[in-house]
Amino acid sequence: MLIVTTLLGTTLLLMLIGLPIAFSIICGSILSLMLIGNIPLMVIPQNIFTGLDSFSLLAIPFFVLAGSLMTSGGITEKLLALANAIMGRFRGGLAMSAVLSSAMFAGISGSAVADTSALGRIMIPAMKKSGYPANFSAGVLAAANVMAPIIPPSIPFIVVATLTNQSVTTLFLAGLIPGLFYMLTMFIMVSYISRKRGYPMHGRATGGEIWAAFKGASWALLLPVFVLGGIRSGVFNITECAVIAAVYALLVGVFVYRKITLRVFVDSLGSAARTTAVIMMIVAAAKAFSWVMAYVGIPRSIADFVLEHISDPLVFLIFLNILLLLVGMFIETNAAIVMLMPVFFPIAISLGIDPTHFSVLVVVNLCVGLITPPAGLCLNIASVLAKTTLEDAVKGVLPFLLMAIFVIVVLTLVPSLVLVFA
Repeated sequence: MLIVTTLLGTTLLLMLIGLPIAFSIICGSILSLMLIGNIPLMVIPQNIFTGLDSFSLLAIPFFVLAGSLMTSGGITEKLLALANAIMGRFRGGLAMSAVLSSAMFAGISGSAVADTSALGRIMIPAMKKSGYPANFSAGVLAAANVMAPIIPPSIPFIVVATLTNQSVTTLFLAGLIPGLFYMLTMFIMVSYISRKRGYPMHGRATGGEIWAAFKGASWALLLPVFVLGGIRSGVFNITECAVIAAVYALLVGVFVYRKITLRVFVDSLGSAARTTAVIMMIVAAAKAFSWVMAYVGIPRSIADFVLEHISDPLVFLIFLNILLLLVGMFIETNAAIVMLMPVFFPIAISLGIDPTHFSVLVVVNLCVGLITPPAGLCLNIASVLAKTTLEDAVKGVLPFLLMAIFVIVVLTLVPSLVLVFA
């Protein structure tokens, strides 16, 4: 019991005092092994490197690079122009544009944090200038970008597939309908709030203006189609797809939009490297953490306890939803996946739950943690960009958080929404 308390308590305490997540996890794991006493500390670096020894994980840096190149290449402005042309005719059209832009950008980067930063720098000042309150602007932008890790390509789905030996392609396709359903609920809430509060309309674009905006963004819109079509047809695997996406983004940025110079390209490489390093360090550290948990028998004890008290699959999923929402409030998405999937995935399989359905529920739940305080990264970034306090931003995001929970409930009760294309 002392070892378990040390492992979990040390890790959480270090996170709360501000130590980076990866180092908090490693320190907790090392301290636990020191208490055990009969295991060489060399198992920590061994498991760290083992956690990264996966061909599928190679897709992560290339998808991150593709998103970085698309942002640097001017794609953000093109997508926003298209979204504004389509949504400007509706009340609250600028907020709806933020949701639509997030959905389109999600099909490129797979990172909610990157999308929030890229889109927020443009959308939030524009919304504030148009009369939207700062907390609403931050809330809608942060909530909309929860779609990024759900709509393919998705970094969390790559991590889940690596841990559970599932097909990345299957998980990508399974995330498509939940992501679009989430987008629909965001549209509904934005429309309701905008009508209730009398937010502005921005004018009806003509057919010619919409067509011009569509042509301007067409090269960017082709990338998600290209990615899904390629992996669905089996022309290339997920890692090859990521490499091709990065090359495509580079060519479009250089020869079509002509925004990527040598300096911009180098900056994009640096940005992608930093983002990838953070993700990979968390995944690797969490792998070592999972090994320590398995050694001291935590997964087995949890499985025995759960199976002893829960025999109904739906009850288990409800219990899991509540647990994951709480975990997502404090732990980064990919770290939580690596730590929790080895524990709960076997339980779900033993209860007859479809592995794809279960995996999508886990990812969606933990992604909602991106907009829940205190650790919600997207909400924190959006509040900074909106120049408002986190407490005020929480008020703005609350209606969208309720819709996100509604999405989780529907996906739990209607597995067919997840399994349509899987």
